Order: sequence, then structure tokens, then C-alpha cells
Amino acid sequence: MFVDNNVYFHSLLPGVRMITPEQIKHYIEQGMPCEHVEVSGDGHHFEAVIVSTEFQGRSRVQQHQRVYQALGDRMKSEIHALSMQTLTPEQWKNA
Repeated sequence: MFVDNNVYFHSLLPGVRMITPEQIKHYIEQGMPCEHVEVSGDGHHFEAVIVSTEFQGRSRVQQHQRVYQALGDRMKSEIHALSMQTLTPEQWKNA
């Protein structure tokens, strides 16, 4: 594996980009207002905790759709599996 401009390339699959948890965190934070974002993962499967006021009054499906909107086309090309926990600031404070 080698790094080129913060994008990881797997040596067994030349040219295939492997996104990092830090990049996903950045994309979410750039795409929507967040109070807190944590992302972990192995380059293929990721888990995220996202806290945003935008989740207030929205169903869980609508909350996840908002995160997908923030990630845009990356969900189709770069991110293959993302499980997420979405919380309002109040829910985060009481968790």
C-alpha cells in the first residue's frame, strides 16, 4: 500500500482508491453542519457517529439521507459500506 495526496492505493488492486476514515469525516463536516463526527474503518467498511442539529424532527431514514446527501457520489464510488449512528445534540448529551 502507498499514499499519494492522502489517497491510499492498495498494491493488489492498482489504481483502486481506498478512502480513509479521516476523509469521510472531512466530507461529512464539509457537507453539513455538525457538532461532532467520529469515523472509523478499515478502508472498505466504515462506522460513523454524527451529531447535528439538522437531525431534529427528522426520522432516522431522513437523517441518514441527509448524511448521504453530504457525501454525494462518493457513496456510489469510494465508500462501499457505511453504518452510522445519527444523533441530535440533545441525544448526544444524554447518551
